[in-house]
Amino acid sequence: MLDRARDLFERMPERNVVSYNTMISAYADAERIDDACALFSEMPARNVVSYNTIVTALARSGRASDARAVFDRMPERDVVSWTAIIAGLSQNGRVDEARDLFDRAPDRNIVSWNAMLSGYAQNGRLGEAMELFRRMPARDLQSWNAMVAGLIGNGDLGRARALFDEMRVRNVVTWTSMIEGYVREGRGDEAVRTFLLMLRDGIRANRATFVSVLGACSGRAGLCEGRQIHQMISKTRFEIDPHVVSALISMYSKCGEISVVREMFDRAERKDIVAWNGMIAAYAHRGCGKEAMKLFEEMRSSRRLAPNEATYVGLLSACSHSGLVDEGLERFSELVNNKSVEVREEHYACLVDLCGRAGRLNEAAEVVGRMKGNCGSACVWGALLGGCSYHGEERVGEVAAERLMEVEPENEGTDFKSLQALPPFTDVVFNGCCCGGGGGLRI
Repeated sequence: MLDRARDLFERMPERNVVSYNTMISAYADAERIDDACALFSEMPARNVVSYNTIVTALARSGRASDARAVFDRMPERDVVSWTAIIAGLSQNGRVDEARDLFDRAPDRNIVSWNAMLSGYAQNGRLGEAMELFRRMPARDLQSWNAMVAGLIGNGDLGRARALFDEMRVRNVVTWTSMIEGYVREGRGDEAVRTFLLMLRDGIRANRATFVSVLGACSGRAGLCEGRQIHQMISKTRFEIDPHVVSALISMYSKCGEISVVREMFDRAERKDIVAWNGMIAAYAHRGCGKEAMKLFEEMRSSRRLAPNEATYVGLLSACSHSGLVDEGLERFSELVNNKSVEVREEHYACLVDLCGRAGRLNEAAEVVGRMKGNCGSACVWGALLGGCSYHGEERVGEVAAERLMEVEPENEGTDFKSLQALPPFTDVVFNGCCCGGGGGLRI
């Protein structure tokens, strides 16, 4: 469609700055930045809109230095120009540079203030964000939402809630931010309660709301609520949304409803990589390793989707929970040789967990040794410690416990002997960040 528009543009008997700006904007919206820049360079005459469009496009694509260079060459600037570069630099982590321009801007509007506020909040500089928020001559809903989201994103849920309670007007973005914050903190009951309050307030849920609140429903206790939310979704256009379908798959998986998960997966008209990964993770969670491997082969044979980092985490976890050690080692080797997928610590942790569960502790230790600098995270050392504890391997276990204490000193009970005193249930000690469902070793 865009190429057809360009063809019509080229056949125009006369082209003016408006037609050029329209075509450049279309390229920018389609993220064809090089085409937008090339057309911008060809323009016989440009106005401030031309410059503003290209500055915004460059910044959004991560080319902040190029955006700044174009901004500096502008013969004239308006408040949109200043706001575009302030937002663009902030989004690319250049907050101090953005603040310098913000202070120098001859004219600022509410959008300019919000751009600077969001820049501070998104980059974790909450003190400066709050100071700017309090200084704003006027605040709109976006200002409040930016501050609430910034506090939540940086783990300050208490202050976010206090600000949320101050707000006279809230929209779906505000409510969804709070729901997501509670889910991140593991406060599922509060997340669901906030969701219900939102509905009572007359606010309709959107895709992000449903995805967030479904993340709060897990285990048998959450199944009833999850089903009720599913019923709500079935009456909306989000029933076939791939992101919502994937969230439903994840929810039913956490609740142990594997047959429902598979039925939903098979019915889904459009399956993106998130849906495939969710189904593989569901099988992994239930210890259905062979089914996970079969599904992976189906995905690969379809040739429509390539596996990503999360796919291999699910596969390795499935092998670990099913005792498929050789298959897991084979998949890890495949991952290492797959240049399009980055090998991450989660993959190493899963492989260590896999070998540790099977008592192949020498291989598990070798995996840790192969990591860059031999400096694993709590996930990796926790998985190795769990394996050593379960199989009584004291020598390697004490080393793993020492290294785990170095990277996570606040985690009590990580010495080898205290772990040996635990009941001999594999899932108690094998609780790495990706293979056991937790976030590091939890005692």
